[in-house]
Formats: sequence, structure tokens, C-alpha cells
Amino acid sequence: MAVIRPFDESRITRGPDGIARYQDRPPSLLHMLRATVDTWNDKEALVELGRGRIGYREFWDRAAHVAGGLRALGVRRGDRVAIRLGNGIDWCVSFFGIQMAGAVAVPINTRFAEVEVEYVVSDSGSKVVIMPGQPLPDGPAFAVEDLEPGDLSAIFYTSGTTGFPKGAMTTQEAFLANIETCRRVGDLPFDGTTRNLISVPLFHVTGCNSQLLPSCEGGGTVVIMPAFDIKLFLQAITSERLNSLTTVPAIFWLAINQPDFGVIDTSAISRVAYGGAPMPPDLVGRLMEAFPNARLGNGFGLTECCSVATFLPHEHSKMRPESVGFAAPVVDLKLTDVDPETCAGELLIRGPNVSLGYWNKPEATAETFVDHWLHTGDMARIDEQGFVEIVDRKKDMINRGGENVYCVEVENALAAFPAVFEAAVTAVPDTMMGEKVGAVIVPKPGQPIDIDELVAHAKARLADFKVPQYIVVRSQALPRNAGGKVLKKKLREHVDWGKPLW
Repeated sequence: MAVIRPFDESRITRGPDGIARYQDRPPSLLHMLRATVDTWNDKEALVELGRGRIGYREFWDRAAHVAGGLRALGVRRGDRVAIRLGNGIDWCVSFFGIQMAGAVAVPINTRFAEVEVEYVVSDSGSKVVIMPGQPLPDGPAFAVEDLEPGDLSAIFYTSGTTGFPKGAMTTQEAFLANIETCRRVGDLPFDGTTRNLISVPLFHVTGCNSQLLPSCEGGGTVVIMPAFDIKLFLQAITSERLNSLTTVPAIFWLAINQPDFGVIDTSAISRVAYGGAPMPPDLVGRLMEAFPNARLGNGFGLTECCSVATFLPHEHSKMRPESVGFAAPVVDLKLTDVDPETCAGELLIRGPNVSLGYWNKPEATAETFVDHWLHTGDMARIDEQGFVEIVDRKKDMINRGGENVYCVEVENALAAFPAVFEAAVTAVPDTMMGEKVGAVIVPKPGQPIDIDELVAHAKARLADFKVPQYIVVRSQALPRNAGGKVLKKKLREHVDWGKPLW
């Protein structure tokens, strides 16, 4: 079968370093926003639900005063400035104000414990921390004019699922490449018509890099939820005349399972994108029914590649719901250490969107970023048509007596059981086998789990060595990070597996 190439690949060049790049991109985020302001001026840019709204001209002016305030505090080119704010207009203004000061933004996860926050501030060497409940820095309007593509723009710290978080260094070019990728793979109209709801945190690359920033270049309106509320999420669809929704699978599941979802007019929604966590295949069909006029899309990426590396467009969503699609136009993919039986190997990514490395972590950088290739730690398959399927995190893969078990495959099988709301599969240490398969199940409200029926369901869909021998049912939702990924390390620390089922 021939490789499928579903995206616009025009105006792309490949340099001597082997990296493909989009042509005709602005030099920096400031050049990009300046062009938007010149084009759309007072058009509505940011809406903070229940709190206010501003146009592009005011957005620029507020950010320029933040930049002036930072300069008055001694911030100079290359200095780091941390943002501890929650979602809202002030977060966006602060981010661009830091850019205008020529400094480097350090978004901080608002869910971090204080010790983690202190670590990020200390590790990044942030000169100023923009705090909630305090006025934003303010001074005479200021904006540097000579930012270049290779300049460091931000340091996004990973969620710390494998220890203390690491800061991925993101350049101006990486941001701009990701914006163009979002435009091409998602068929985003850059004509000022997009009205998109941000329901995920702005300190996460999905919220900032793949929602806020593309809207800013396209003259669209970003509607921001200060805190997630499912009723507010649904109300905003009509009250804010939304036409685009991007969020994690769990939020879409929650939305379409609300008792009053059927009365909401979703006909204006033309784009529905999801990512951040595996999507249960049956949910794809339900989303198509819930948003009948929308084109669906599944994006996959990491903090270290500025958000989007692959995308599954609408035309393939129903037939290949287990896939995360195809490489983005300027992204190269390859597998290493491929298992000949499963055809799965570690996924490597190369492109202009890949981070420079980890701030202050030369050893981790040398291990993860090798000859321009990002070693993702994700186990994947790539078939002859170019479809990419993520099967597990390398560190989460279960080795049961020499047989590799990929957790996502087992989780998808369990999630198809009618009473299961969500499932997390992980290794359980075993003296004889090394590891066995364990599953933590959260049932749907009011639907008890019959373990025997669940096991029979799994056996009908999985090889016998993949069927969980340990199953724990819990009433609380699975612990997740801001991007929607299950925190399996945290889960394992608190689960009592009990005795095996057989």
C-alpha cells in the first residue's frame, strides 16, 4: 500500500541539518502578533468567561505595559520570568509581555505542590514570578523588535511523571512551526472566524501552543475557562457562538454524557480535536453523532516537540480510531529497537518544533535529544500507509514472562465494556513471571462492575497473556496530569492489588 500524505506540504524546504522547515514564517511570536493587530485591530481576541473580553489592540497594549514593568524590575534579554497565574486574560497578557521584554516565559503548573513550584523557579533561575492576586508588572510600553527564530522563547516544564519536572527549551521557531502545523493539519481558517474554547490549562502545550497561539495568528477569538466546569463548558458552546473545540478525551466523554447534552445546539461546531491521552475507539463514533457538522481530528505530541507531531484527520477517524494519524508536514518519524513480533519500537521525532533540550540538564538532554532526533519514550507502530499507533510508554510496558504487553491496547479493550468509565493498566511485580498485568477500573455512575463478566469480555478481545490477572475497582477518578495523562506512578503507590484472579 502507498503512503498516505493527507496534509499540505507546499512551501517546505529541508536544510543541511536534515530538518524540514516551513517557508515564509514570521521571525518571532511578536512579529506574528504585530501582523495580527495590524490586520484585525480591535477585533475580539480574548474572552475570559464571566470576567471580561479584550480586542487585539488592547491585548498588544496591555502586554507592552507588562514588558515595560518587567524592564523596570531589571528583566533583560534572556532572563526567565515565571507565570504562576491560572487560566485567563492576564496569563495571555503576561506571556506576550515576557516576549516583548525579550525574556523567556516559564509557565508553572498550578497543580504543582509548593516544593515543585520552588524547584521550577530555582531551576529556571526566574528573576521575576508573576503571582496570582497581585497586579501585573506595569511600566512604559516597551517591545523588543529584533527577536529571531533561534531565540529561546519559553521553558515548559514537564509534568514530572518520572521524577522532578524537566524544562523543555522552546524557541520562537518551534512555536511558529507548531502554529503552521495546526493550521495545515486541522484545516484552520486564518480569516478571523475561529471561535475556540480553551478548557485545558494554558501552562500546558495543548492550551498555549495549539489553541491560544494559532488563534492569535489567525485573528480568531479565544474563549478561556478560568477553571473547568462542565456546565459552563456546555453553555459556552451556544453563548459564545463557538465553532471549534479542542480538549482531552475525558472532557468530551463527560460532556456528551451530561443529562441535558441533547438539548444543546452543537450544529455550529465545525471542528472537534482531541489529544493528550488515548481516545477509546468507541468514543470517536459518539463524538461524530454528538457534533454532526464537525470534522474530527486526533493530535499527538509532547512538551518536548511543542505539541503536535502527528494528526489523524477526519477522513480516517472512524476507520482508524486507534491511530494518532500521520506525521505533521515538517516532522520526520522513525522507530528504534523494534520488536520483530509486535513491530513496535520507540518513536523518534525530528523537526523544527523539537526543543533545544532540557534546561540545566545536560545528561538528560544528551540521552533524549540525539543528532536532532527526540527520543520520545513512547512505544509505537508505523504501518506501510504511514498510520502511527502509540501502544505504550516505554517505561510502562509490561514484560510478562518475556511477552511484551502494551497497556493502551489492554485499556482500550477494557474501556469497551459497557460499565467501565475509565481504565488504567500497569505492571504488578511477580516472582515467577517478573510482571503480571493489573488494571484499575473506574465504573460509570450507578453501574457496578461484574469482574467475571469483565474478564470474559477481555478474554474475547485479547491474547490470554494480556488479560489482567489483577483488577481493582475504585470510585475516585484516575489521577491525571494537566495534559490528561494518567499518573501511573502515583496510582501504583496507592493501589492494593490483593490476590490474582487466577
